[in-house]
Amino acid sequence: MINVLIVDDDAMVAELNRCYVGQIEGFACCGTASTLQQAKDLVLNSELSIDLILLDVYMQQDNGLDLLPELRDARRPIDVIVISSAADAETIKKSLNYGVVDYLIKPFQFSRFEEALTGWQQKKTLMDNQQYYEQSDVDRLIHGNNPASAESKKLPKGLTPQTLRTLCQWIDEHPTMEFSTDELASSVNISRVSCRKYLIWLAQMNILFTSIHYGVTGRPVYRYRLQADHYSLLKQYCQ
Repeated sequence: MINVLIVDDDAMVAELNRCYVGQIEGFACCGTASTLQQAKDLVLNSELSIDLILLDVYMQQDNGLDLLPELRDARRPIDVIVISSAADAETIKKSLNYGVVDYLIKPFQFSRFEEALTGWQQKKTLMDNQQYYEQSDVDRLIHGNNPASAESKKLPKGLTPQTLRTLCQWIDEHPTMEFSTDELASSVNISRVSCRKYLIWLAQMNILFTSIHYGVTGRPVYRYRLQADHYSLLKQYCQ
């Protein structure tokens, strides 16, 4: 299990990110910090096992980026993904200079959040399990996949062209409809778990737009709709 520390002074945002983390297989929130000092204590002075930090920048009187040099000085093998409304060049440049593995600008879709965590996980797995690298492995670590490339459009392991075609044909027949995972799974007669994997991939490809809705229980429901400007890409998967 990958342990994630959430550092954010907004309790609602921290809770939302905690729920997001819980939605991704293999990840768990091991703690939250609402101040920079709390974050430092958890990271530097506790026995808490932390693999990844989700770090806000604007924190009351603190700047979350001040945690980054302390991590480096302490030689803690903890990676950081910045999640912030800060979109200025100086902040982003400073974050990248300190080696953050990804940077999410608020607000963002769940699909982008999941992409950040799973992409980091894939790179970590590659680094942890290989003693020597091919050039292609190094390229993946440094550059990642180009979303526009044909290679990145190959289906992930476990997804089949036949099922994808069925889902895309249904979406093509309902181009203006917003739907949930349960609704689509029921309509095409596949399992909810399987359907959600395809929807996540379609959202990562920017074919679907994801929105979050809260019911009476407070549990988030993810709803999807076709992005009109990517209709032609959807049609490719309907063939």
